[in-house]
Amino acid sequence: MKELELKYGCNPNQKPSRIFMTEGELPLTVLNGRPGYINFLDALNSWQLVKELKEATGLPAAASFKHVSPAGAAVGLPLSDTLKKIYWVEDAPLPLTPIACAYARARGADRMSSYGDFIALSDECDEATARLINREVSDGVIAPSYSPEALEVLKAKRKGTYNVIQIDPTYRPEPIERKQVFGITFEQGRNEVNLADPALFENIPTKNKNFPDDKKRDLIIALITLKYTQSNSVCYVKDGQAIGIGAGQQSRIHCTRLAGQKADIWWMRQHPKVMNLPFVEGIRRADRDNTIDLYIGPERDDVLKEGAWQQFFTTRPEPLTEEETREWLAQNKGVCLGSDAFFPFGDNVERAHKSGVEYIAQAGGSVRDDHVIMTCDKYNIAMAFTGVRLFHH
Repeated sequence: MKELELKYGCNPNQKPSRIFMTEGELPLTVLNGRPGYINFLDALNSWQLVKELKEATGLPAAASFKHVSPAGAAVGLPLSDTLKKIYWVEDAPLPLTPIACAYARARGADRMSSYGDFIALSDECDEATARLINREVSDGVIAPSYSPEALEVLKAKRKGTYNVIQIDPTYRPEPIERKQVFGITFEQGRNEVNLADPALFENIPTKNKNFPDDKKRDLIIALITLKYTQSNSVCYVKDGQAIGIGAGQQSRIHCTRLAGQKADIWWMRQHPKVMNLPFVEGIRRADRDNTIDLYIGPERDDVLKEGAWQQFFTTRPEPLTEEETREWLAQNKGVCLGSDAFFPFGDNVERAHKSGVEYIAQAGGSVRDDHVIMTCDKYNIAMAFTGVRLFHH
């Protein structure tokens, strides 16, 4: 099949709409549903991300995409009991396989942003993963293959309309890519930079030059994730998964703050008070996620005030104090941070440090590099200048 007609483009008024190949056949097959224009943008970008993660780490990978930027990305490391609980998979109907673990991590780190996402899997979607997907609000999934049991589960999702796409894992696009803006064609070479190259971590201008192997892995995950965000962007990673992504902001310090806030929420969700919130029976997953975000944040009264808490809890929980929050956040250590370009100010490092960042990979080349290095040294942060920019639009 050379082309596929779509219902409409980004918006209903944008017709006609299609995806097509000028040479050869489309490297994908729609197994179920009717994916739209944005669905395919998310599917193809997220597929590239997980494919690259798998090649770089040797581990199964998953991504959660929303409107052409990743909300989450992860590799298939086993989940602790704590992560199983905060990702709502402690009651998984089947034992978690590596690809299911990757999906749970990618979907669970920023559940608010992942609501209604498009999912990418680097490996075959098995039944364990399909059953996790089936419980979440999602638009579709792309993978190289599906087990018969998984396909049966997914085809029944969303009253039979769930989008299921199979991609040819051997497909390689042309080395030159093109896009049109306002009738003008832009052309450039594809961004084929090798982000798993050990040389990326050789230029270490900080006093702390120690990058353990697991931290290099996490920094590689951050950089690969950034490659498929909308610039400017910053990504926090810990233990094989993105825990905070800030993308598409005009200011990189705003990206750092946004991603840091998400990383803080991810960590705060593991606080004993949060993990033991007395939710009413039958509360919807989306309502539960939103309630946790509000309980953790400055708008906690929205769910704790009289007349409100009864909608969410069986008993009114005690709020987290500022001291409890501060002490818990201080326990988050060993976080890795990647930036899609250089850090222009030490302010970025100051903010990142508050969220447990101890390792940084960024392009370097700013006129303020000395100030950034000095700030890293202040907090004993190891930083590598990769020399690689990852702008994406």
